[in-house]
Amino acid sequence: MAMTPERKLKKITINLMRSPLFADFSGILMLGKKYVVDNCPTAATDGRDEWYGRGFIEMMDEKMLGFVVLHEGAHKLLRQLTVWKKLFLDDASLANQAADYVVNGMLHKRDPQGTVISIPQINGKNFICLDKRFDGMNTKQVFDILKQEKQGKGAQGNQPGNGQPGQGGQPGNGNAPGETLDHHDWKGANGLNKEEKEQLEKEIDQAIRQGQITAQKFAGKNGGDLNRELMDLLDPKVDWREVLREFVSSTCAGRDMATWRRPNRRFLSEDIIMPSLVSERVDCVVVGSDTSGSISNEEHARNISEADGILSQVIPETLHMIYWDAKVQGHELYNDSNRESFKTSTKPKGGGGTDPTAMMRYLKQSNIKPDCIIMFTDGCIGDWGNEWECPILWIITGSYGRNITAPVGKTVHIE
Repeated sequence: MAMTPERKLKKITINLMRSPLFADFSGILMLGKKYVVDNCPTAATDGRDEWYGRGFIEMMDEKMLGFVVLHEGAHKLLRQLTVWKKLFLDDASLANQAADYVVNGMLHKRDPQGTVISIPQINGKNFICLDKRFDGMNTKQVFDILKQEKQGKGAQGNQPGNGQPGQGGQPGNGNAPGETLDHHDWKGANGLNKEEKEQLEKEIDQAIRQGQITAQKFAGKNGGDLNRELMDLLDPKVDWREVLREFVSSTCAGRDMATWRRPNRRFLSEDIIMPSLVSERVDCVVVGSDTSGSISNEEHARNISEADGILSQVIPETLHMIYWDAKVQGHELYNDSNRESFKTSTKPKGGGGTDPTAMMRYLKQSNIKPDCIIMFTDGCIGDWGNEWECPILWIITGSYGRNITAPVGKTVHIE
């Protein structure tokens, strides 16, 4: 009796989870739902759930279908459909291709000999976007190259829309970008409400941790080393300043009122007095900088530079610059009168242990009630605190904390 597509898909998923080569995908393979449908030509994902065409499953052998299952999982694992939303809005066709080049390159590099998975083929031809030029790149880097090539050749390109299955380039042959293997539901991925997005982020983080635990067990049994490539790729290079702007704007949401008490700074240079919006600037921001012993001089300098950038970007009425290690070591106050001298006057202090809850307690004792808190740290933290009384953004620096996500507030990583 022939195996049904549903049974075939389930069997392959389980086999991949049991494979030492792809054990770290086990958590993400269990995330969301998998549907077998009649109206999908290949496969699709919205960053949470997956759809597979019934006829497509029947056409693929088990290794090829295994590649496709991991392909959909990798889209979710790398959060490509949400992290790189702006690429889709710029050129959806190229964004789809760039996402596939990254995912396919990662999978092919994991198993180049095809011991567990193999490149999907139709009529003997490779069916994916694959090019060695893009090894180690993220989606944005690949997108930029594809866009330059498209503009350089004067190609008309496809109109913005979701990519459809087609013939892709061969590995490393430098062919023109091909169509994507699957359908990327960018609109569906970004149509989730705030609560749904936050829940999905938590589920993906949990899936990553579960996959790493499973991979460690296999590594322990077999005496091998864990493959670190996946964890490196889990850190897409996003502009933390953009995250900061979104963080502050959401913090100030609902206070969009014009006021003449604060002239709009954008027009002052032209001797024009215009009212500002209350939400254009924040009343009070606290920037906490980790000065514990694990922070290098270079990191101190960078944190000061980034804090100066916050002053110019957010333009708070008052900025409390607080240096902390196991306790608060320094507290400086900045406003319109001394903002310009911040970089030359600020004095980092510290060098002991690491306890951000000391700053949490200090704010309460000092009756400082900021609109938001922005914390710079390398992530070497035991107790993150759970009684922060306003929105908090953790900016985690350096290689140690690249895979650390704070259990409270929002986290962004910078190199």
